[in-house]
Amino acid sequence: MHTITRLSPQSYPAHVDNLAAVLADVVRGGASVGFRAPFGARDAAAWWRSREPSIRDGSLTVWIAEDGTGVVGTVSLSLEPKPNGRHRAEVVKLMVHSLSRGHGLGRALLDTAEQAAASAGATLLLLDTATGSPAERLYETAGWTRYGIVPDYATTPTGTLEPCSFFYKQLTASHTA
Repeated sequence: MHTITRLSPQSYPAHVDNLAAVLADVVRGGASVGFRAPFGARDAAAWWRSREPSIRDGSLTVWIAEDGTGVVGTVSLSLEPKPNGRHRAEVVKLMVHSLSRGHGLGRALLDTAEQAAASAGATLLLLDTATGSPAERLYETAGWTRYGIVPDYATTPTGTLEPCSFFYKQLTASHTA
């Protein structure tokens, strides 16, 4: 059983090391989430600490998923600050620890972010992921629409260029239920 918790600006710092462990695990597993090897817990913690101002100002929301072993997943929602884009948000850094995959946690985290976006007034969500990744299948089965693939968009942690798929989802009133 997993518990998903929204981190407040006050509770966030206490979870940085746990978030770092998840991030380091997914990068070690080859996920293209923006980082290159070598990349360890110290690098991951520094990156998560750099997110703190965005959490404090409300432009970024972070959730953690915990089980009996600790933090095993996370998802973030980035709200668009520009006046002409306040109807949209971006799902970022949806990650599940390698030992906790295959039990629906990714879908639960995605649902959490979608519901929060709808509650915040967003009607359009965006995200990107490595083409051909397990995450791509998750988004497709969750009703997201791929609107393009860009070749050689990012590198894997080992430096190999790979394509990236871009997705959107239009939110309806049912997302706030």
